[in-house]
Amino acid sequence: MKSLRELYKIGNGPSSSHTMGPQKAAEQFLRAFPGADAYTAVLFGSLARTGRGHRTDWILKKTLEREGKPAEIRFDMETREEELPHPNTFTLTAKKQGKVLGKWRVMSVGGGAIQVEGQSDPPSAEVYALSTFAEISAYCRARKLRLYEYVEQEEGPEIWGFLERVWQAMKQAVLDGLEAEGELEGGLHIERKAKFLYNQRHMDESAQTRENRLVSAYAFAVSEQNAGGGQVVTAPTCGASGVLPAVLMYMQQTREVSDRRILRALATAGLMGNLIKTNASISGAECGCQAEIGSACAMAAAGLAEMFGMELEQIEYAAEVALEHHLGLTCDPIAGLVQIPCIERNAVAAMRAINALSLANFLTYTRKMSFDLVVRTMYETGKDLHDRYRETSEGGLAKLYQ
Repeated sequence: MKSLRELYKIGNGPSSSHTMGPQKAAEQFLRAFPGADAYTAVLFGSLARTGRGHRTDWILKKTLEREGKPAEIRFDMETREEELPHPNTFTLTAKKQGKVLGKWRVMSVGGGAIQVEGQSDPPSAEVYALSTFAEISAYCRARKLRLYEYVEQEEGPEIWGFLERVWQAMKQAVLDGLEAEGELEGGLHIERKAKFLYNQRHMDESAQTRENRLVSAYAFAVSEQNAGGGQVVTAPTCGASGVLPAVLMYMQQTREVSDRRILRALATAGLMGNLIKTNASISGAECGCQAEIGSACAMAAAGLAEMFGMELEQIEYAAEVALEHHLGLTCDPIAGLVQIPCIERNAVAAMRAINALSLANFLTYTRKMSFDLVVRTMYETGKDLHDRYRETSEGGLAKLYQ
């Protein structure tokens, strides 16, 4: 498996697969063909169908035209998904005086990661030798390691400096989102709600109601920042970036959790997200929203379990419960925007992560399912979903909303 540096990425929304990934590919393409005098990008699949709402065309044009050379962006609506290597596929072509200098076929596979057809990752990109939870848990039990200690062993002690930067960026996204007001761009006339949720105490607020309100406010804050093109951290994607920081921020502010414990939770959460990314998918275009929000919920539940010092089996159970109960969740963003239902889903998943933690506290040793099995099930379920429910905005809420 790759480093957590490839999972947690600090960047601007609204979509890791539709903006961050294409931007990364365009920057690499410019470096590969600096002598071109014109560029063309053709978007296929989910990128073609929701690229305008996700600002794919805008980021590609902005990046490719950085040196003052013209760039044409085209949307291919005709090519069927089964003809593509990945639903988020696009081509980049560089020309000079009308002749082709180079052409790449790129897959934006989720979380800002890309794959270029015909190019392989260098061997140094692989950091973790083990790639299933069963293997990792057996290894840690034999050596009496906690999961965050395993992460440090594989990544090196410098991983803590990286995770500190990730945590600072997550906190800033929450704080910025709680202060922001107004309507999000895109034409759906969605008002930002994080500040309202944070400040408006219920008239008869119980402890549970207050927890739900604050956790939701933090999740809304990050998700609204993402929808508005602000800076967030992929956890594991931009569209699901509000879940993990919401629960960590809430626990730090109400339980006086130290930054040291937060970083350990981030390491544990990242390891679980990495396992999902390696063995299934974190791409809504490939496996529906279960791959984004479901994965984020599993990461958050595992991170919380580590924060509370739970045993290895309890951490696994918390993550498994969180992912299992998102199975089949469709990705149907209205107008291709990361707003409805995406923002609310971050809040619901954050609350569900806390519920998964509670179940793990009581029921871990009665469980029947393994985390690895649920990850595999999620992937197969996602592949079976009709493509209209995999970030194409051609079904579900996106189709029926008027």
